[in-house]
Amino acid sequence: MLSRQFVRENPETVRDAIERKGVTGVDLDEVLAIDEEWRELKAKGDGLRQERNEVSKTIGALKQEGKDEEAQEAIERSQELKDELQDIEDRADELESQLEAALLELPNVPHESVPTGEGEADNVEAYREGFEDLRELPDEVVPHYDLGEELDILDFERGAKVTGGGYQFVKGEGARLEHALIQFMLAVHREQGYSDILPPIPVNSASMEGTGQLPKFDDDAYRVGARQDDEYDEDDLWLLPTAEVPVTNMYRDEILLDDDLPVKHQAFSPNFRREAGEHGTETRGYVRVHQFHKVELVNFVRPEDSYDRLDALLDEAAEVLERLELPYRVLDMCTGDMGFTQAKKYDIEVWAPGDDMAEGPDIGGRWLEVSSVSNFEDFQARRAGLRFRPERHESAEYLHTLNGSGLAVPRVMVAILEYYQNDDGTVTVPEALRPYMGGQAVIEGTEPVGESALGAGEKE
Repeated sequence: MLSRQFVRENPETVRDAIERKGVTGVDLDEVLAIDEEWRELKAKGDGLRQERNEVSKTIGALKQEGKDEEAQEAIERSQELKDELQDIEDRADELESQLEAALLELPNVPHESVPTGEGEADNVEAYREGFEDLRELPDEVVPHYDLGEELDILDFERGAKVTGGGYQFVKGEGARLEHALIQFMLAVHREQGYSDILPPIPVNSASMEGTGQLPKFDDDAYRVGARQDDEYDEDDLWLLPTAEVPVTNMYRDEILLDDDLPVKHQAFSPNFRREAGEHGTETRGYVRVHQFHKVELVNFVRPEDSYDRLDALLDEAAEVLERLELPYRVLDMCTGDMGFTQAKKYDIEVWAPGDDMAEGPDIGGRWLEVSSVSNFEDFQARRAGLRFRPERHESAEYLHTLNGSGLAVPRVMVAILEYYQNDDGTVTVPEALRPYMGGQAVIEGTEPVGESALGAGEKE
């Protein structure tokens, strides 16, 4: 969240951020009015408190001097001041709650380097990698959803039967490939200095609020537990939408030491989101689903180091694709497409040649986002109370948080199934993954089981 002092002193900057990020339903003038009334009441309360202290000091002296009538008047005045002060404090507390809630609705201010734009079309391509020496592809690349069913490694029909649309079974060599990708990603990031975290899957509302998922995006998450009178009760939990939530909140309301920084954690987790079905053609296959695996990279750094770390984090996430020899590009995200909480964000998109869609490169196929690499500056830190002490004798300061996927596993699998497929319908395993698959070099698939796999003649 933005500090109330920053909002108070920079209203036009905040107003510009609201407009450039396309945030609706926020009345900045009302926020400023609440803050102004709160400050006036606090000042008035301080004055009354000082007057009451002075009056209280005179009561004993007046009694000792035998001025009982004047002492009684002072007692009555002290009570009046107490009652007036209580009314002011009650109203100030009410305004404080309103102000805190309103500040949670204000978006982060984009960094000066962020391109201005309204949506996807205004993002700026920073660079591409891996297109200089593409492998030879079949004349017609089979989309992953058809290939996955032919190889019997992806089963969307049974996933829908067991749970519902947007869920799937990953089977046989497909499951083995996904396990290999997870272990490979974790190994790459360990080499980069990341420590492993295995986080809890349910997270509480305070954690969701700390990273910015609440209150803005509660409809995108899966809630576990009760909700009463539009308030989250103490037993209310959420299935994590990303490991960013628990890992960022590990140190919530704590003070780290300067020597602790930078902190670099990586966390593998299943993730749960309601977003499947919102993007037309992506409702088919393994691109946009309700449950998926991901390795998340979370960094805590000194404020002066955060933009150098952002560049390094981008390289660390992209290294996974480079070792897999998958072509990709990096987008510098514009203000209207970068998100509520970020100060600056890059997207890494891998090339999947199996679908000839309008948003793909000139050579066909399409781009799949596999990572968003973001610098939040102190926006999340203020919400979650994440601070560090530069020196033991100095005051604690808010640190800066960054994160990025390293990477989203299903979409990398889609790219492998499409980019590494062969004319005979098999899939070559990228060399970097083979040690994690027991040396297996080719995915050939398995024969499906059950009567549903038989032809009509065979069933008879």
